[in-house]
Amino acid sequence: MTDFLLRQMRHGIWANERLLERCRALTDEQLDLTVPGTYGTIRKTLAHIVSAEEGYLVRLLGSLLHEPPLREPDLTLEGIAAHIAHVTNAVERLFAKGSPDPDRVIADTPLRRAGAPRFEMAAWAPAAQFVYHGIDHRSQIDTILSTHGLETLDLQIWPYAMELGASREVKETR
Repeated sequence: MTDFLLRQMRHGIWANERLLERCRALTDEQLDLTVPGTYGTIRKTLAHIVSAEEGYLVRLLGSLLHEPPLREPDLTLEGIAAHIAHVTNAVERLFAKGSPDPDRVIADTPLRRAGAPRFEMAAWAPAAQFVYHGIDHRSQIDTILSTHGLETLDLQIWPYAMELGASREVKETR
């Protein structure tokens, strides 16, 4: 049986991959569009989603996923795609030995900058943030696309579940 959280995290990766494909059809000018109330441009927001996911996974796994983590110079779509692959591998590694303990206390992160405060947290917190944060920012990108009259994507759970065969229409028989 697949863990609920693993399915949610896989959905987020699926949505990021679909959004990346949509972004590949946009011009550089379109990738740099934004609207008030959103994180920033489409390109920066997508990079921010993936970078944050790497950070949550570093906390959950206790080690860097790869060197270096996603930063501003990696704002090409190819750079973002490479980091989505790192996120995918890390999520699978997180669940490779079964469901992680949600109450395990995470003492620190290898990504903490010098002088930054140290936080301890239960493992469920960055795991839940992984799911919520991605949904929030993908919705912001959807807002940017629709505000500028560009085609949007349906990145909800339903199309993902249908693609996996986990949801389907059943014809009534009489």
